[in-house]
Amino acid sequence: MRAGLIARKLGMTQVFTEDGSAVAVTVLAAEPCRVIALRSQAKDGYDAIQVGYGAPRRRQSRAVQGHYARQGQEEMGGLKEFRVAPDAGFEVGQELTVEMFEEGQKVDVSAESKGRGFAGVMKRYNFGGGRASHGAEKVHRQMGSTGQCQWPGRVFPGKKMPGHHGARRVTTQNLEIVRIDRERRLILVKGAVPGARNGLVELRAAVKGR
Repeated sequence: MRAGLIARKLGMTQVFTEDGSAVAVTVLAAEPCRVIALRSQAKDGYDAIQVGYGAPRRRQSRAVQGHYARQGQEEMGGLKEFRVAPDAGFEVGQELTVEMFEEGQKVDVSAESKGRGFAGVMKRYNFGGGRASHGAEKVHRQMGSTGQCQWPGRVFPGKKMPGHHGARRVTTQNLEIVRIDRERRLILVKGAVPGARNGLVELRAAVKGR
């Protein structure tokens, strides 16, 4: 039940703490975010806020244009919903900024991971592979057995095999906010964040780090 921000991942750097320790951080630039619509339990079956973010697109579908018009809001680049408590107190048109967070707070960051294309089991699942020598021929990176023989006579669904690696939604939990630059709308988060440079990420208050 936590509202959040949409930010853009700028890259990684390091900052120094008061005791002189170097801390690796990911720099996130908060996108312009505004509450476009409200969802309620009575009307929609759940409580949430719909947040618009980013600069408006050059071309927008008529359905999206009509949605903004009905809410009386200017068009933005995209829409994202965040579940909130029924008494959260958000209003349509409210701006969401980095003031929602504070230094030292734990946050959860979600983004689409980097796409790695079609990958084998050694890269995709960290399999050990076959032997490097002594009788091994053309099996150095193979996955090995996929199951039994006569029974059940098939491969069970979900068996780890080669396939598309990456390009899926990943959430990293309990990352600490090391520093906030309110003038430049920057949030420095300790450690690595999923996704590619210049990609969009979702920033929420941590659900476990309390």
